[in-house]
Amino acid sequence: MNYFEFPDEAATAALGAALVTLMPRCRIVHLSGELGAGKTALVRGFLRAAGVEGRVRSPTFTLVETYETDIGPVYHFDLYRLEDPEELEFLGVRDFEAAVSAGGCMFFEWPERGDGVIPPADLEIAFVFRSEGRAVSVAASADGLVDALVGRPSGFPGKLPE
Repeated sequence: MNYFEFPDEAATAALGAALVTLMPRCRIVHLSGELGAGKTALVRGFLRAAGVEGRVRSPTFTLVETYETDIGPVYHFDLYRLEDPEELEFLGVRDFEAAVSAGGCMFFEWPERGDGVIPPADLEIAFVFRSEGRAVSVAASADGLVDALVGRPSGFPGKLPE
C-alpha cells in the first residue's frame, strides 16, 4: 500500500487523468472514502483525459453512468445507496464487466457495498480527509501498476507524506 498527499481537488483529478496511462492493464478500480473525499473528482479527471467533454455526473441516484471514451466504454458506479449487493445483478453488472474485457473500465465508489458481486479491483484507491487536502492510498493487484503510475514521465500529482 502506498500513501500520498493530495492538496486539492485539482490534484485528485490529475491522479484520475494519470490512470489513463495504466490502460489496458487496469480495468477495474475501487474507490473508497467518505462523502466528498474526491472519488467522483478522480473519475472526472480520468474521463476528461479519456476524451469526455460533456457533463460528468455523480451516479449517486442513478447507480451507474456510462461514457463512451477514446479507450472504450467507462462505467462509473456509485454504490452508496445500494441496499443489497444482489441489486447489482439486476443492473447487469456482469454484462458491464464483459463489455470492458475488450476495452474501457469500471469505477466503483463504495465498493464494500457490492462485496461478493462486483469484480475484484485491479487498483484500489482510498481517500482520507486531512486538515489540508487528502491522504490517498493506492494498492494494485498486479505488480508494477502503482510503480507505473507514480513513475509517469510527467510526474505524479501527489507527494509522499512527511
